[in-house]
Amino acid sequence: MDESCPFERGQNGVGKGARDPLSERLIAIVLPDLRGGGAERVGINLANEFAAQGHRVDLVLLRAVGELLPLLDSRVCIVDLGVVRLRGLFVPLLRYLRKVRPSALLASMWPITVISAAACRLSGYGPRLVVVEHTDWSSSRERGGPARRIAMKCTMALGFRLANGVVAVSDGASDVLARVGWYPRNRITTIHNPIVGGAESRQVSGVGVAPCWSTGDHHRILAVGSLKAVKDYPTLLRAFRILLRSTDAKLLILGEGEERQPLQRLVAELGLGDDVTMPGFTVTTETFYKAADLHVLSSTAEGFGNVLVEAMAQGTPVVSTDCPSGPREILMDGRYGPLVPVGDAERLAEAMLGSLSYPQDRAALQARAKHFSVERAAEAYLSLLLPDACGKNPEVSI
Repeated sequence: MDESCPFERGQNGVGKGARDPLSERLIAIVLPDLRGGGAERVGINLANEFAAQGHRVDLVLLRAVGELLPLLDSRVCIVDLGVVRLRGLFVPLLRYLRKVRPSALLASMWPITVISAAACRLSGYGPRLVVVEHTDWSSSRERGGPARRIAMKCTMALGFRLANGVVAVSDGASDVLARVGWYPRNRITTIHNPIVGGAESRQVSGVGVAPCWSTGDHHRILAVGSLKAVKDYPTLLRAFRILLRSTDAKLLILGEGEERQPLQRLVAELGLGDDVTMPGFTVTTETFYKAADLHVLSSTAEGFGNVLVEAMAQGTPVVSTDCPSGPREILMDGRYGPLVPVGDAERLAEAMLGSLSYPQDRAALQARAKHFSVERAAEAYLSLLLPDACGKNPEVSI
């Protein structure tokens, strides 16, 4: 974090003086905060890469809080708007735009995307706006009740048309976004999430590898992701209990969330207390992927599925539910790991046992993971944010 950013913070984090708009161009990235999450990690990877390439970067946060803050490159300027609720974002963001005048704005996740569109339109100078949705909006859990769905559709339909570029993180998510947002599919660019390589993040300590999981002759099963309903850890726990009938294994679940207590009760009910460990969230996961024999994703929906790529980058075999939208694209229809029906514990257990029973081509997994490089994604985003600077075709999906 750069505390010497040329942006003097005033009330609500808005600077008292504007940067020179004629100097080298500035890219602003808007996110709610930097608590653990896939979209937040993507924002950090892009910000760090843009900065490493010589661009000036502001990371504009509703609140400058979160476990991922230390991962930011020191050249990235953090702007804290001091906003507690999303409905309070518009005015501080508009003030920021008018005073700082970034050349381009990258806004992630509805309703931040549509609020940013309105702020850009009223800013008085017209920054180039790219909005990106990380969610598979076909999930009823994400879309909420009828009133929220109507508000979402209407604001997307208007807000997207005010943007210079609309991005989704997988082809499946792009298809759904076109239907939900009433927006032409051919105007949505698919850019897969930047996971591998790129500018080196700062080293941050995290939880240690649990000895009961990492040592011994048993198989080491890993699952990484927030403890929330869409991750469907109950199905994973039931599949794991089935797996234990055939082989010795331990399961480690890395993440935190509102489902912790229900999951702990289920672990006890299934008699898995000695075989399942849930130590919480950790910023650094590479050590765990390297130690694991298998990574499992059991979600009912994913916009992309970052954890699959993170595991494959370490050569760790993966098994995933065939949920919308990213896993099938990442695994190329099952070529790089089995895909099983959502919510089917029996089939998930069979796939886990099969992956543990036969040698895996770890080099092939690592080669596939390189497709989702930070450099590749950054180039695609820059072609939308600063098309005249990079001279790239912004219509290319990667």
